[in-house]
Amino acid sequence: MLTQQLQGFILTRNWRDTAAGTEVEYWLATQAGPLKVLLTGQTSVAFVEARHKAVVQAQLFSMPDVTLRELGLKSFQQEPVLGVYSKKFRQLGRLARALQRQGVALLEADVRPHERYLMERFITASVTIQGGRLENSVCVDCKLLPAPDYRPHLKVVSLDIETSQHQELYSIALDGMAERVVFMLGEQPCEPVESTNFALRYYSSRKAMIESLNEWFERNDPDVIIGWNVVQFDLRVLQKTADDAQTPLLLGRERQPIAWRTHPGKQEYLFAPMPGRVVIDGIEALRAAIWSFPSFSLENVSQQLLGEGKDIGDEYDKMAEIERRYQEDKPALAVYNIRDCELVLRIFEKANLLPFAMERAHTTGLQLDHFGGSIAAFSHHYLPRMHRLGYVAPNVGEIQGKSSPGGYVMDSKPGFYDSVLVLDYKSLYPSIIRTYLVDPVGLVEGSRASEPGKPVKGPMDTLFSRDKHCLPGIVTTLWQARDEAKRNKNEPLSQALKLVMNSFAGVLGASECRFFNPRLISAITLRGHEMVKVTRDFVEKRGYQAIYGDTDSIFIWLRRSHTDEQARAVAADLVSDINAWWSQTLMQEQGLESFLEIEFDTHYKKFFMPTIRGSDIGSKKRYAGLCSDEEGKEAMVFRGLEMARSDWTPLARQFQEGLLSRVFQGTPYQQYIAEYVHSTLAGHKVDSLIYRKRLRHRLDAYVTNVPPQVRAARIADAYNVRLGRPAQYQNGGWIRYVMTQNGPEPLEARSSPIDYDHYLTKQLQPIADAILVPLGDSFTALTSPQKNLF
Repeated sequence: MLTQQLQGFILTRNWRDTAAGTEVEYWLATQAGPLKVLLTGQTSVAFVEARHKAVVQAQLFSMPDVTLRELGLKSFQQEPVLGVYSKKFRQLGRLARALQRQGVALLEADVRPHERYLMERFITASVTIQGGRLENSVCVDCKLLPAPDYRPHLKVVSLDIETSQHQELYSIALDGMAERVVFMLGEQPCEPVESTNFALRYYSSRKAMIESLNEWFERNDPDVIIGWNVVQFDLRVLQKTADDAQTPLLLGRERQPIAWRTHPGKQEYLFAPMPGRVVIDGIEALRAAIWSFPSFSLENVSQQLLGEGKDIGDEYDKMAEIERRYQEDKPALAVYNIRDCELVLRIFEKANLLPFAMERAHTTGLQLDHFGGSIAAFSHHYLPRMHRLGYVAPNVGEIQGKSSPGGYVMDSKPGFYDSVLVLDYKSLYPSIIRTYLVDPVGLVEGSRASEPGKPVKGPMDTLFSRDKHCLPGIVTTLWQARDEAKRNKNEPLSQALKLVMNSFAGVLGASECRFFNPRLISAITLRGHEMVKVTRDFVEKRGYQAIYGDTDSIFIWLRRSHTDEQARAVAADLVSDINAWWSQTLMQEQGLESFLEIEFDTHYKKFFMPTIRGSDIGSKKRYAGLCSDEEGKEAMVFRGLEMARSDWTPLARQFQEGLLSRVFQGTPYQQYIAEYVHSTLAGHKVDSLIYRKRLRHRLDAYVTNVPPQVRAARIADAYNVRLGRPAQYQNGGWIRYVMTQNGPEPLEARSSPIDYDHYLTKQLQPIADAILVPLGDSFTALTSPQKNLF
């Protein structure tokens, strides 16, 4: 018997069918160390409409461990349902397939036992353990209850490997715990090595390296493995190395192997689940936390976040240097190897990635390393609450149709402006869900309401129940938790709550979701359209002009220059009046409490909205502005323009920033343009001419339309093959190249003179004319004498 009450954080979860029935396994991080929890004899459940009882019973003659039970639940079609209970989860899958062939749906049969156990108890990540018995340090058949405030300290190891260009393992580095070490293939040198702050151990075979790695994991027992592309490269290479050496790779707790899985829609993408340990890739964690970088390479992210990096050249220089160090200076290779581990650890700390991942798991109910899964997170919250309202969920694909229109984007009014306010609706779609009671069950209930005036009316003739719904309550709980997190300055929790809450509307519009319904998501997005239009009319009646709007934002020209203080005063009045208008109108017209809240976002002292290139129509999602922070420090803001896009050259981005800055500040720009062109033509900006673009497909997939980056990549790979190097771009990736007089050429194989006319006419001129034409000027008029000199 477990005598003390423990709290734990779920690291991994799994289920298995045994001869005795279904077992559910959780590995927890607790204050007393890692703990394995095993729940035996778990009954799995699905549902079927009662009218199909005879069909189901006919199938159960061959499934003695499956039984039917009457329940007080119904389907979305208002049909009463029976509970289908099974001792083994896989039997439900077999039954679902058999019934499907007869046109009968087995509902919720795809909810796995370890997820069902947690969601029905409103558990996300942290738990309190009650009762149970200890058997060989395993807690068996205890009870798990929610423990929302528990966050343990997790033991983290950063793992990195170095290989040859053919991915033959040279070394393994492990950092972040007391035993910092590099395992190196090769004989230990006779000469003494300068002391380092990590252990360097040599092995005569890769088999011995893998065995030592297994022992390190058993001895140090980390909770979390982090790295950079750690699953798709490092662990993948380690597994292949172990397989080739005919020795097991046992990195899971209890010396368990990795249970490799492929992505259902992307077979080359792998998952590496292992009992008791979570693998978190730095790239995926940054993207999930909405970090954005031109490149997610470790070198680039390190330079951007930490101001330092590895700095040993391009991909092939790096490969050559790794090979040289392996052959000539293995201690130097070890330093380089563990340096990567250190950088990953510091990036995780700087970006708060582990706290973010933990708060996201606590918010979503998904495993710590599960960074996608918006649909799964929605189901985790929604299903248990829906059951308590007397409904079971439909299956995926039950409702067909096109999704809803997206967010409303107002036609822009291009030009230069003084004093533009931006007002934003706070969490627009969640606030619509809360205010208008948008909900899957609510839609079902509202559509069958006996009193026509009672339901809440929505777009597309939708009706929503005022008292039977789940989603508005879920969103309210998350909203209030986020407000509390912001008050407590818990940024990782605040960010996790915001992302999850904002994902729910998109989930309802995803055909892969069991609650997909075009009318349901349209009740949200079309309401958003209405709100932006109403807000536009409101501000224009006050004498201002709405020059642009996008989903939840509206850009308001104040018609004359205002100081920051004056503009903020106008914004405060507008915000107060708009919010009051919504509160009064919604209560009077539908008896609804308004959770719609518009906020002041930015005052642009100067603002530029360009036209669509080659026309006089205003662009969308592209603008620039000059604003000041609360301390009066000015900053340029670019959205969607070349300055903000990595697929334009640094030459173009720097030019655009410099030109707009001068126009906004009211300083002469003519000489700046002439000197910029002169410097470019004189060859002083060669490093700024580099294109960096992504190859989204295999090179052989480009047949009819062959863009410049593909042409450059083919030249690069042909060059590398001639030098005996592996082809680098055949399966996609990123390529850097310049435009020459013979077309695009990669940096590693450039042989032709630069095509400067390309950079002037394709990079600088379009940017300049978008800014200059509204001012009555042009790039050609200002640069023709310069061009003629060269």
